[in-house]
Amino acid sequence: MDAAHNLFRANPESAASLLGALRDEALGCVDEVRRIVDDLRPPTLDGLGLVPALRAFADRLSSREGTLQVEVISVTQLSDLPAAVEVAAYRIATEAMTNVARHAHARTCTLRLDLTDDLLVEVRDDGVGLPTQRPTGVGLPSMAERAAELGGDCLVGPATGGGTVVLAHLPLVAA
Repeated sequence: MDAAHNLFRANPESAASLLGALRDEALGCVDEVRRIVDDLRPPTLDGLGLVPALRAFADRLSSREGTLQVEVISVTQLSDLPAAVEVAAYRIATEAMTNVARHAHARTCTLRLDLTDDLLVEVRDDGVGLPTQRPTGVGLPSMAERAAELGGDCLVGPATGGGTVVLAHLPLVAA
């Protein structure tokens, strides 16, 4: 940055080129940090367990937004899940709830967890629904990638009656 600053008056084209290269390097660093963080197990999972950790996250979203009420429902007992399934469920659920808080203009959001042959993670809101042009962020693709890494899937679509639903199936045994 200092080199670009020094070049700015004498050679603006070279300064612009140097700043472009610096921007690309910074974006590469951000991607690498995201990759490292995504691979970490959230400490709250070890300290609280999956459902209490998700309830704590939901409570923070509810109190921060004020107008949004987030509820977590665990239909079945969720104990002794494989670590990879717990992390994927936590990351998918928190990303989906965060998207509701940021974009949906919803009053309510419900996270429902159910364990049958797979772990089902469902996040449903009563917000404005999906935009016609899907956003280009990393959230939706990362949820799908997390589910796919376990041999599962994650679908995002319109909810019956309005709003959006995120539905992830996470196999307990790797495919």
